Amino acid sequence: MKFPKPYTLSQIAKIINTKYIGEDDFPVLGMNEIHVVSSGDIVFVDHPKYYDKALQSDATVVLINKEVECPEGKALLISDDPFRDFNKLTNFFKPFNSSTQNISSSAKIGNNTIIQPNCFIGNNVVIGDNCIIHSNVSIYDDSVIGNNVTIHAGTVLGANAFYYKKRPEGHDRLKSGGRVVIEDNVDLGALCSIDRGVTNDTTIKEGTKIDNQVQIGHDTVIGKNCLIASQVGISGCTIIEDEVTIWGQVGITSNVTIGEKAVISAKAGVSKSLEGHKSYFGIPADDFRTKYKEIASIRKIPEILEKLKKKGK
Repeated sequence: MKFPKPYTLSQIAKIINTKYIGEDDFPVLGMNEIHVVSSGDIVFVDHPKYYDKALQSDATVVLINKEVECPEGKALLISDDPFRDFNKLTNFFKPFNSSTQNISSSAKIGNNTIIQPNCFIGNNVVIGDNCIIHSNVSIYDDSVIGNNVTIHAGTVLGANAFYYKKRPEGHDRLKSGGRVVIEDNVDLGALCSIDRGVTNDTTIKEGTKIDNQVQIGHDTVIGKNCLIASQVGISGCTIIEDEVTIWGQVGITSNVTIGEKAVISAKAGVSKSLEGHKSYFGIPADDFRTKYKEIASIRKIPEILEKLKKKGK
């Protein structure tokens, strides 16, 4: 998330009431999670295991819960609870704005686009030309939809990221200030749920077709011309490259990459990154050749046990 204008380190520290290490006028341009940070961004870290990763990242301001040596060219914000203060910044720069009408007056809707009854179109939504938005679709604030997009009934774009920190009193949600971006010529089936990014975009690229009842987590990027069948669940921060085919009821964990033109068969469970141009199935998912060898070996177990039993006699 880039701020609407540059801020200084002292201004940011005042917003969240923290002390800091760095020049008062050190420039701060935005805030992001570790996997999408760039120069000028704030990143937060609250566990020693990840200190080095945050301090050596592209972020130039680190919101951290311990006073450590500050890398050259960077600044620190010292907080007793970086998670809480990252949420404070999200609330400051992306506060929730309630709506008073079904289609916001700030929404921009293109030529020849049809929006069926009972839809909700939030603040600052942009919808391109020649789209069809069927009834009971909800498109939350700041979502961007390209041209020639079809969205079927009951689909929700822009719900909160499923991202929580466990505390003694319960689970504390990391607030979402990102967007959903749907590019041109995308079809979304009925009852799909596509969560907004935490600080960046959840993106579905041009030409991708998605069946009914598919869940796509925060900050995930789905490439061009992919096919995703019904009841697939894709966790946050996943990268699906171009022309990938994912069949029904596949589950994909977070922070993995599915390579270009991969095919994942129904009911597979993906727990690691998969190379492109291969076909996969099973739990955990693996390529066809490896999986069939594994199944063949398992089928030989009774025969091997029988032979061992005879030898024992």
